[in-house]
Amino acid sequence: MPKKKPSWQEKLENSRDFPKVEPIPDRMVKNWGTGTLVIPAPIEVAQLMRKVPYGKLTTMTDIRSKLAKKHEATIGCPLTTGIFASIAAHAADEQRQKGKADVTPYWRTLKTDGLFNEKYPGGFDLQKLLLESEGHTVIQKGKKFYVKDYLKAVVSLD
Repeated sequence: MPKKKPSWQEKLENSRDFPKVEPIPDRMVKNWGTGTLVIPAPIEVAQLMRKVPYGKLTTMTDIRSKLAKKHEATIGCPLTTGIFASIAAHAADEQRQKGKADVTPYWRTLKTDGLFNEKYPGGFDLQKLLLESEGHTVIQKGKKFYVKDYLKAVVSLD
């Protein structure tokens, strides 16, 4: 019998051996410098995303910075933090489809420069709808979508 694929919620709750802090790998030193990086637990990323109130925004850079500070690391791992944000978004969508209303507002977490995350559930269309319903202005540049003047809506995650 084939093994059942874990749900997004199960992936979110599976912390494995995370969080952990380790030296920044040599392959990342050119972009990030030397020091340490924290590989967070997936649930930590979701918890920060949940803190963003209606009408406000955060960025992956802010989340990585908050995680680094929490774990006394130089940086938050950009790769795993992004993957775990996507898992949190899919877990929220999974919960929403089951009728739960209070889900992680993943659409409020943007990439650098106010850019939408194309890997979030519902793609650009759903994110645009949700962000505009909270009062944000969405602009398109080529095939990419951004929140106009997003920095005015960024909130501290403290």
